[in-house]
Amino acid sequence: MTREPQPVRRAFRVAATLVLLCTFAACRRGGPALRVCADPNNLPFSNDRGEGFENRIAELLAQDRRAALQYTWWAQRRGFVRNTLGSGTCDIVMGMAGGAEIVLTTRPYYRSTYLFVSREDRKLRLGSLDDPALRDLRIGVQMIGDDFANTPPAHALASRGLVQNVIGYSVLGDYSRPHPLSTIVDAVADGQIDAALVWGPEAGYFAKHAAVPLRLAAITPPHDRTLPFAFDIAMAVRKRDSRLRDELNDFLERRRTEIDAILSDYGVPRVDAPRS
Repeated sequence: MTREPQPVRRAFRVAATLVLLCTFAACRRGGPALRVCADPNNLPFSNDRGEGFENRIAELLAQDRRAALQYTWWAQRRGFVRNTLGSGTCDIVMGMAGGAEIVLTTRPYYRSTYLFVSREDRKLRLGSLDDPALRDLRIGVQMIGDDFANTPPAHALASRGLVQNVIGYSVLGDYSRPHPLSTIVDAVADGQIDAALVWGPEAGYFAKHAAVPLRLAAITPPHDRTLPFAFDIAMAVRKRDSRLRDELNDFLERRRTEIDAILSDYGVPRVDAPRS
C-alpha cells in the first residue's frame, strides 16, 4: 500500500485537530450566536463599547446560553424595530416597554418611574406635580416632539398650565455626543434649570456621575388620573418567537439576583408593580 509523504500526513493531522477544536468550541458556545439588537450610543442602556447595563445583561445571557454575543447596531429611533428584529438581522431587544404590541415581550425584569432631579444644595424637596413651588422654577422635561404633551410628565405639566417655565429636552438627544441622554441631567447640575423630570434609568445613572450631588425623588402619586409615570421593562423578540421568549423568561428567573445587581450598579431606580 502506498503511504502518503510525511508532510501530507502531518497536514492531515493538523486539519483534523482544527476540526475537532472548532467542533469543541461550537459546543462550548452552545451553537448559534446570541444576536442582540442595540443602540450604539445610548448610555446608560447600551453603546458599541459595551458600557451600558443592557450590554452587561446581554453578556450574562450569552454566558448563560454558552453563545457568542453578536450585535446589530441601530439608533433607537423611529424604525428601530423594523430595521432590527423586523429585518431578521438580530433576535432580541434587551429593553422594551412590557406588552408592546409590535413585538412579543418577556415578563418584566424591572419597573422604573419618572423622577424629579434637583441639586441637593437647592433643598427643593420636590415630589408632587401639584407643588406650588413648580410655578416659580425652570423645569426641564423630556419630550419626543415640540407640543409639551408626549412624555407623561410633559403631558401632566401641560394639563396644569405649567408651560411657560418648562424647557424641553429631546428624548433622542444630540446623537453627536457620546451620551446624548445626559443633557437634561447636566443642565440641572450646571444650574441651567432648577429641576427636571427624567425617566428613572437615565436620572439614576447620570446623577450618579454628576459633578455635584443631585437629589432624586419619584413623582407621587405614581400616576396622574389615567396617566402612568411608572412602566414595566422587558426583553422583546419577534411575535412568532414564543420559544425564545420562554427561554428568556427562564433566564430572567434563574439569574434574577445577578440582573438586579447590574441594575443597582448603574443606579437604576426600581418601583414595585401596583397591586391588583
